Amino acid sequence: MNNNFLNLSDLSKKDIEIIIERSLSLKGSTKKSDMLAGKYIALIFEKSSTRTRVSFEVAMNQLGGKASFLAITDLQLGRGEPLEDTAKVLGSMADGVVLRTQKHETQETFASFSASSTINGLSDQSHPCQVLTDLLTYYEENGSIEGKKVCWSGDFNNVCFSYAEAAKIFNFQLHVACPKEFQPKIKGLPNVIFTESLDEAIDDSSLVTTDVWVSMGDEKEKDYREQLFKDYQICPSLMDKANDKAIFLHCLPAIRGQEISEDLLEDKRSKVWTQAENRLHAQKGLLVELLN
Repeated sequence: MNNNFLNLSDLSKKDIEIIIERSLSLKGSTKKSDMLAGKYIALIFEKSSTRTRVSFEVAMNQLGGKASFLAITDLQLGRGEPLEDTAKVLGSMADGVVLRTQKHETQETFASFSASSTINGLSDQSHPCQVLTDLLTYYEENGSIEGKKVCWSGDFNNVCFSYAEAAKIFNFQLHVACPKEFQPKIKGLPNVIFTESLDEAIDDSSLVTTDVWVSMGDEKEKDYREQLFKDYQICPSLMDKANDKAIFLHCLPAIRGQEISEDLLEDKRSKVWTQAENRLHAQKGLLVELLN
């Protein structure tokens, strides 16, 4: 298994299946474990976080290890120390470093100079920990996602990029419903189909998912985005167009009345709260496999 987890494609299908099985096994156990006793990870975040930060901290605690949250302002990075130097030092002390950064290149640079595992807790390019969790949640509810149809409503952001990687790894069809203005310039993504029609994308889907219309860093485009995406809201009546076993997922935070209707999170097909809890279990499975 790869020492780093910067993109979902850093793992093979078999690696991901092992992590999912490990995650489910750990989820089913209520006992505190010593599987990562003596292990330490550092969390360095440039962006705000709820689920990513808490899930990694709790995961390490429950597995017998330790985690420290290090804000940029607490580090010499905030005073101009080169990233490469910080990576060398932390790589010699920590068993792993979780990075949540503005730019994906920051993660690549850090990983290239660190001797320990580097984990992408979110970048402008990808969010592999989130999609690893979503794959876990779907498997827990409905089994293998291989060969299924997945509907994504919204722009081709970092989470959608990781879904595109998952589509290639697990051979499912990812239908992205998105205004043409926000469809990516890159073409020829395996198993990814772009459409401006949400009805077309959601028809007979097994998994329906979305994200906020205005991601962190896109605040200057708020009014423009809200206008263009107003016809891309997921609601219970749209979910009726998906197949009978379809589930709805959202990485959170969600804005009711925008990308989802006011009542969708309480719909029986919504597994969002299970998905949110599974961030903890997916992180546990990932850490055990990477750090041991």
